[in-house]
Amino acid sequence: MRVGIGYDVHRLVENRRLILGGVEISYHLGLLGHSDADVLTHAIIDAILGAAALGDIGTHFPDTDDRYEGMDSFIFLRDTVLKVKAGGYQIENIDSTVIAQRPKLAPYISEMRARLAKTLDIAVAQINVKATTAEELGVVGEGKAIVAHAIACLSQL
Repeated sequence: MRVGIGYDVHRLVENRRLILGGVEISYHLGLLGHSDADVLTHAIIDAILGAAALGDIGTHFPDTDDRYEGMDSFIFLRDTVLKVKAGGYQIENIDSTVIAQRPKLAPYISEMRARLAKTLDIAVAQINVKATTAEELGVVGEGKAIVAHAIACLSQL
């Protein structure tokens, strides 16, 4: 077994869509970033890459590369799955947490899990997505950013 940890944070701004776990969330603010800024998917990618000792998302998909500007993070996720499988690993499970003061994410979690599981080529039962608030503390609690953490467990094929 191999375990990796992922983390990501992006600022909330106007005139951007809010995408989390590949799902568009109805909200008046979106996450600022070079790609679609999907913090949940980015944290999961980093966790998977970390478990396989393959670096991080910035190594594989740098924000200095114009090819990735505005890109759907699920393209990065699909590529990460291929890299991990080519390295002789399979994903056993993912556990993740999104920390956002607003909006409420509970209505979207089932869809996030389904989309992520399909792209990761695992069963929905192998991925967990939790949502919590920051209790109005710090930039997340003030509604200025969203954070995500993830842990990935891999096994050798």
